[in-house]
Amino acid sequence: MNNESTLIEFNRLPGNYIRRLQQIAVAIFLQETEAHAVTPVQFAALQSVLGTPNMDQRTLAAAIGQDASTTTGVIDRLEARGLLQRRPSPTDRRARCLTITEQGRRLLNQVAPAVLRAQALLLEPLSENEQVQFMHLAEKLVNGNNDLSRAPRKHPAD
Repeated sequence: MNNESTLIEFNRLPGNYIRRLQQIAVAIFLQETEAHAVTPVQFAALQSVLGTPNMDQRTLAAAIGQDASTTTGVIDRLEARGLLQRRPSPTDRRARCLTITEQGRRLLNQVAPAVLRAQALLLEPLSENEQVQFMHLAEKLVNGNNDLSRAPRKHPAD
């Protein structure tokens, strides 16, 4: 039996940089949106429901690339804050449809400048051309590997 381990330079692995970038992106987002007490996943959920009113919880989970149980917790917190409402689906007794409340709309309008500022701060170290290139490559990687995710993202129209 061979007891030797293979030394991998983890600082040169793309997954390591992606993990660190995710940590940095969340930190910047929370710093910029602190006054609104909203997380990146909550923001994504509110935006998705705003864009597709009356979607069910399972569709929301697929739209934001989250597993159903995590999404249920997100919805619980947003509903407790009066930002979303759940109603029984008219076509499926087991499903609950989501609508954004007026308070939820106001929050999205108020937080939008902070969210955009956070995105600009994240990309600030890159030139304009590099920012465009980065976004193109990030989208290509996410879309190309989507099916490998534990919670593949699906657009409501899919």
